[in-house]
Amino acid sequence: MSSERIKSWPTKERPRERLLAEGPERLTDAELLAIILRIGSGTFKEGVPGTNAYEAALSILRDFRDLRGIDRARIHDLLKVPGLGPAKVAQIKAAFELGKRVCAGKLTALTFESSLAVANYFRPHFTGKREEIVTAVFLNGQNQRLGEKDITEGTPTQATVYVRRILEEALHESAAAIVLVHNHPSGNPEPSAGDDETTPIFPR
Repeated sequence: MSSERIKSWPTKERPRERLLAEGPERLTDAELLAIILRIGSGTFKEGVPGTNAYEAALSILRDFRDLRGIDRARIHDLLKVPGLGPAKVAQIKAAFELGKRVCAGKLTALTFESSLAVANYFRPHFTGKREEIVTAVFLNGQNQRLGEKDITEGTPTQATVYVRRILEEALHESAAAIVLVHNHPSGNPEPSAGDDETTPIFPR
């Protein structure tokens, strides 16, 4: 690749466009880093002539050996890199920290052993709510939480469950199981007639 502006590259070769079209897993380390470094003009930074974000990313990866080296680098060391100002260094460090938090969440996935465990976990979510809210909880094959989504927010006495939306979200999460959780603002824990009509849709 030459040092021409990234915007002058063929669309299918630009890192950001490739990510959107093919997914982030198809990009190289340099291409992913270039997306973080990139500014609107496609040039890495004014005052660093002949350098675009992709070339800058390659240079940084060489200087720090690899992504792990960039992650371990101190902020003041990154600030010494020509073209890297406080804003770009902050973006890089933030991106690495987000990745770490995602990985940490996967390693410490919450496992639900019973419906009571689910109820206790989500109790704070419903505290103080004045309307009925239906939340779908998505689990993997080991009953570990993949995520959750508020499916609908209704009135103080009822909430409509949209089965299609639940299934769409479950497919998106690649869930093996679904748990539906909802509140009764009245404080009465007994299932309503509407609850009894809805829950048979989902096998227990």
